[in-house]
Amino acid sequence: MTQLLWPNGAPFQEANQDYSPTLTPYFAERNEKHGAIIVFPGGGYQNRALHEGEPVAKWLNSLGITAFVLHYRVSPFRHPAPLADAQRAIRYVRHHAEEWNLDQQKIGILGFSAGGHLASTASTIFDIEGLEASDSIDYENCRPDLAILCYPVISFTNYFHEGSVHNLLGENPTHELRVSLSSENNVSAATPPTFLWHTADDAAVPVENSLLYALSLSKNKIPFELHVFPNGRHGLGLADDDAVVGKWTELCGSWLRMQGFAI
Repeated sequence: MTQLLWPNGAPFQEANQDYSPTLTPYFAERNEKHGAIIVFPGGGYQNRALHEGEPVAKWLNSLGITAFVLHYRVSPFRHPAPLADAQRAIRYVRHHAEEWNLDQQKIGILGFSAGGHLASTASTIFDIEGLEASDSIDYENCRPDLAILCYPVISFTNYFHEGSVHNLLGENPTHELRVSLSSENNVSAATPPTFLWHTADDAAVPVENSLLYALSLSKNKIPFELHVFPNGRHGLGLADDDAVVGKWTELCGSWLRMQGFAI
């Protein structure tokens, strides 16, 4: 059953905006406590791509991982609304871990494209100015235990995806705001282990986005695994129709096993 993240209304709502972010659960059949991963579909902060939601959750189920698809706010909502949704989702899953037979210390996130930017932001920024606790859920830890970034938007200043910048920050955002939302600048010792993949000829979101983030992870001694495939269009999702790029799920499954998430 779909979960309403904020039963009493989400923060950062304006009078002319009405959207309640939700989580759709896909429970794995496990007797023991196990890990969960929250999926952030891409869509340039304009929409949420369906093929990067439920199919990905079911793939995670096949690895023995409970999955949740986050229906986060997109344009006309602006930052920090999507980040607030992502943090609330992590807290929400942690809060209900006992009820759902989950390990509180194994709550990960996975994002595609702009959803990858959201996942990288949730991996590097843990406090939102002006966000006050509304209930006991908001006192849970919002730091994810791992992150998976698939052809992610990372930088808003270098090799950036103009649509994502415009939809998240609006018209003419300041340079300072763009820098602050460029995740390669925000990696720290608190950033979780990360798996990244991209295609070298991605025409929409340049591969340099993943390379910049990997470089920051390396500088901060954060464990990571990076795969760059030679060819492949943007937005491949599970890439079932690409024999080469489609291997990312196998590689990621092995990585998740090393993290103690997958069976």
